Amino acid sequence: MYINFWYPMTSTVELTDQPLKVRALGQDFVVYRDTQGKAHCLANTCTHRGGSLAGGKVKGDCIQCPYHGWQFDGEGNCTRIPSLGSKASIPGRTRIDAYPVDERYGLVFAFLGDLPEAERPPILAVQEWEEPGWRSTLQHFQLNGYYERSIENGLDPAHNEYVHDTHGFSGEREDIYNIGDMRIQDGGIWGKGFWHTFQAPPLPGELKKFRPGEGTLEAGTGYHGTNHVWTYIHPSPTFFIHQYLYERPIDEKSTHLYLVCARNFSIEEKSDAYVKERNQYVANQDVKIIENLRPAITPDKNTREFMVPADSVILEYRAKQKEWAAKGWKIDMEEVARTASRVAYAIPSPARRQTKGWVLDSIPIVDPAKYAEAAGDLKAVSG
Repeated sequence: MYINFWYPMTSTVELTDQPLKVRALGQDFVVYRDTQGKAHCLANTCTHRGGSLAGGKVKGDCIQCPYHGWQFDGEGNCTRIPSLGSKASIPGRTRIDAYPVDERYGLVFAFLGDLPEAERPPILAVQEWEEPGWRSTLQHFQLNGYYERSIENGLDPAHNEYVHDTHGFSGEREDIYNIGDMRIQDGGIWGKGFWHTFQAPPLPGELKKFRPGEGTLEAGTGYHGTNHVWTYIHPSPTFFIHQYLYERPIDEKSTHLYLVCARNFSIEEKSDAYVKERNQYVANQDVKIIENLRPAITPDKNTREFMVPADSVILEYRAKQKEWAAKGWKIDMEEVARTASRVAYAIPSPARRQTKGWVLDSIPIVDPAKYAEAAGDLKAVSG
């Protein structure tokens, strides 16, 4: 898991006037709204005696710890220590980490890292959001699996034929099944994807009117950063489904996924339920596969899986992960697990680059030198 990316912490509708405890990257955070309705995300551990801030209450623009009433504002500054009296001077070292927040697409994103604003990767944009002729839905679900395995599943064109009965012919049409030319799309420094044309069965249910029989389907997908995926599905030249998947790794065994699905057909609200039902149907098929993959966590060497040309973008994604690890962004989960009962860690926030003297230890990072030359393991292994 990696620092310095935007993670979806919750949906807009779930964040009410009560603080919310959210787990991401194996750590706990508190997300709350101030008196102006602005969302804030802070490390959840109080710097006094380790209380869980999310178990407290919102007091004005601050979050109040339930243990001794310490209050912290949206920038992470401690503003009140009741036991010192109302006129006490508050030491700066009492601060906690506060993270940049961006609320869009019905989601509350937090940038969990210490990069300055100019260096942060952008959030994967939903180009069609509130555009005329388009309608978008948001749904979310949890996966008992590692997020990288889920991201790679989205980048895998070959699985559709066998996992999704609505996408392929379940391996029964060998005469037409082939992952031929994958047209690579460069997503810049933060990602890469591909487009592919393949034969598809008739569309199901009320979608059948758009393609009642077999035909070609144009689809593209790609990754953006460590945890965002775009998927464009064009069952016909005028019928488009554009999906944006934002993943929050809870820990190494579970992931929360948020799916924004934009469509240019049946854009009346009454069709939302059917679209969500179809999306969940497909997602459940993926979940069943991902939760049973072994090893559960992506192998650290590609040679531990036999890769083929259809896996080319997956290999690109793995290479990028190693590149980000070489920047010092990969969390040392083994060290975290070894010391978790004795140390309260925090994901470093941007303020740590400006101010010294923090109570909570910055989360351990894998030695970047380990990955300095690791990006050479790029090519698919074939026999």
